[in-house]
Amino acid sequence: MINFINTFLSQIILLVIIVAVAGAATAIGIAWAKKKNAQAGALSTDEGTVK
Repeated sequence: MINFINTFLSQIILLVIIVAVAGAATAIGIAWAKKKNAQAGALSTDEGTVK
């Protein structure tokens, strides 16, 4: 019984770590995409103006 509990807790800890890494990667990806889109928007407005 103790062996089962130890294995179960190990798997739960592993799951938590995987979810945390995936969440961090998703947050970083969203931040980078927003930053890239903002830069692309700034470039397109500069090209559209008549000087």
